[in-house]
Amino acid sequence: MNPADSRFLAGFDVDSVRRRGGRLRPLTDDVLAQSTEMGDFLLNPGLAGDLRSGKPRDAAVLVPIVKRDREVTVILTRRTENLPSHAGQIAFPGGKIDPQDDGPASASLREAEEEIGLSAEAVVLLGFGDTYVTGSGYRIVPVVGLVDPQASVKANPHEVAEIFEVPLSFLMNAANHHQGRRTWQGHERKFYVMPYYQHYIWGVTAGIVRTLYERMYGG
Repeated sequence: MNPADSRFLAGFDVDSVRRRGGRLRPLTDDVLAQSTEMGDFLLNPGLAGDLRSGKPRDAAVLVPIVKRDREVTVILTRRTENLPSHAGQIAFPGGKIDPQDDGPASASLREAEEEIGLSAEAVVLLGFGDTYVTGSGYRIVPVVGLVDPQASVKANPHEVAEIFEVPLSFLMNAANHHQGRRTWQGHERKFYVMPYYQHYIWGVTAGIVRTLYERMYGG
């Protein structure tokens, strides 16, 4: 589906997002202690054992949803080209959960402030998505939050090359969830791809979007 042909879908307003947020896992859940996981292995079942082996590094990302004049959007970033991993890729604000963090929610808000200058006071958290296990050895907790539309953001030039927004109606439309494939470490790997104009959303970020779609809008 060409994003230029995408139309605003009925039901994608703040009230609807809040209601759909009721399908998320409560913020009181100890999500890192629970066994329910999604991840890269969903499209690559033959690699499930490899992806789940060892002790993953815990991380969290903020999925920042904001109401604009005509539609509800999601804030995303493009990472700088000089980062040691995932350089230049599209990502949610986020990173590793540090010892001083009070769990995934705290980590996601801290990282969002560090990366894009988004104040924690400007975010109302709705809940957790399913933990997402990556081929690079991370277990990521998506933290969904509503952002004050008056909040300001500014890219940290050491980590973020660009901040942009994508309509939630586009991301939560399964017709825009394509599958790509490439060879990685001698194995063919499948992954989700969601191109939006010049932004190539793929891999872990697209996988997290897909799992949020299944939890919040699927069925």
